[in-house]
Amino acid sequence: MKIGVFDSGLGGLTVVSSIQKIFKGAQLFYIADTAYAPYGEKTPEEILDRCDNITTYLLQNHGIEALIVACNTATSAAIKHLREKFPFLIVIGTEPGIKPAILNTKSLNIGVLATPRTLKGDKYQLLINELSATKQVKLYEQACIGLVEQIEKGEIDTKETYDMLQKWLIPMKNENVDTIVLGCTHYPLVDDIIKRIMGNDITLIETGDAIANRLKILSEQKGHINKGPLHISVCHTGLINRYMIDKILDNKNIEVRKCTI
Repeated sequence: MKIGVFDSGLGGLTVVSSIQKIFKGAQLFYIADTAYAPYGEKTPEEILDRCDNITTYLLQNHGIEALIVACNTATSAAIKHLREKFPFLIVIGTEPGIKPAILNTKSLNIGVLATPRTLKGDKYQLLINELSATKQVKLYEQACIGLVEQIEKGEIDTKETYDMLQKWLIPMKNENVDTIVLGCTHYPLVDDIIKRIMGNDITLIETGDAIANRLKILSEQKGHINKGPLHISVCHTGLINRYMIDKILDNKNIEVRKCTI
């Protein structure tokens, strides 16, 4: 099976990291669309057009059979369009893990870290309205402006990133938040810092493992046999931090090259 995965940068590699733990016998082509990053600063129309172009590129150049939109912002803007235009593809999107957070919380206080575009998106608002009716919880939403850029630069264990997160998280800690939704695929890369600020009892909800499991189930329904090696290649449209690719995937045998889309 051939799988395409894309994000505006390195964040979607956290999803690939989950995939490589359980998925076998496939070729995975990852697009880091760094030339157009961050998506959160683009209009929904611009993001949709970009997602369409990337999917077409993956189909024409790699003959993909499954597509993972490893970005909350891109999912909100384009997932419906992609499913309608490419009905022959398995198409899996990414959305904040509000449901598992509601099931997990004991204090009924949940933090949501996300990009401004994700928090404003219709998909997120519909999700909140639908799920908040199941349990009376209080959401503390935080738009993490600048955090994706810090991660893309590899500035994870720096004072600037720590101070940024501390400013956002201390108010949540004071409100007895016991569960935090990581509403961007980049954010698991700073989970150690979040735990350092919030304490080890905090539960962090990310979506990589759920996406990997969904891919496995849907592909096996289409006849995929989950045996053999998983080959991964990374294509980037602009600048990228190679060290971070190796760190996220813990695999130095990955082909990395620049491409034009």
